[in-house]
Amino acid sequence: MAEEQAPEPESDAAAGGRAADRAGQGVVAAFGKSLKTLRTRAGMEREEFGKRLGYSASTIASFEQGRRIPPPRAIDRSDEVLDAGGLLTVWKEQLEKAQYPAFFQGMAELEKQAIELLSYGKLMVTGLLQTEGYMRALLAMRRPPLDQEIIEQRVMARLARQDIFERRPAPLLSFVMDEAVLRHRYGGKEVLRGQLEHLLLIGQRRNVELQVVPTDCEDNAGVNGPFTVVTRKDGKQFLYVEVTNISSLETDPEQAVLASARYGIIRSQALSPRESLAFIEKLLGEV
Repeated sequence: MAEEQAPEPESDAAAGGRAADRAGQGVVAAFGKSLKTLRTRAGMEREEFGKRLGYSASTIASFEQGRRIPPPRAIDRSDEVLDAGGLLTVWKEQLEKAQYPAFFQGMAELEKQAIELLSYGKLMVTGLLQTEGYMRALLAMRRPPLDQEIIEQRVMARLARQDIFERRPAPLLSFVMDEAVLRHRYGGKEVLRGQLEHLLLIGQRRNVELQVVPTDCEDNAGVNGPFTVVTRKDGKQFLYVEVTNISSLETDPEQAVLASARYGIIRSQALSPRESLAFIEKLLGEV
């Protein structure tokens, strides 16, 4: 059985996702109106308010018009500067959820509670490992095209998820990806170089293991596609699978256990973490 985004006919799932996205946009718009009302009440122009927060007047306008979601620190500072008494900070949780596409909101919440995360990728570098340049290249390729404001929100949200690497106590993080993922020149050579360099840095963290499945490997238990297994602090495991913006977050213990076992087989077929970093370094020299 599934939770969050249950498997259902694609048309219904797409309609539900659009409805959830519209609801999120409504939250962002409502916050923006509240921010503008409180700023106006305080008799402060956008330029002055922006200086107090460290933003340009145009960025403040994008916050107020619901075209961009401010980061948590900016919300806290806005509440303080405008003497709002918590009227702005109460929006933080809803805004954090709204910054993610509807199909990913459940997974984003799970990542914050994870003590272990296992991720297998076949198409692209997973979001937790992406550089900003790589993110922008991928988002710019979406069809139909995304609005620039949506791209900015997705980039900020994806970068915020990477706080998982700084969390204490540190979760155990394992990533396996096919060699083809590391050879796709999404965004061009410089973007790929930056991404490979980033992987080499991340791979040196003590709580992170990166492994590569080379293309000449004759066996691969991951032929059915990419997936992620997350273990929560209470020991409960979840299986997350995403295809074309339709996701499934499985809570059935059997499915999670089977996926975890499959991940173990994939790891055994891949290069070791040390060999994988050497392999990535070799690819970097070829770009």
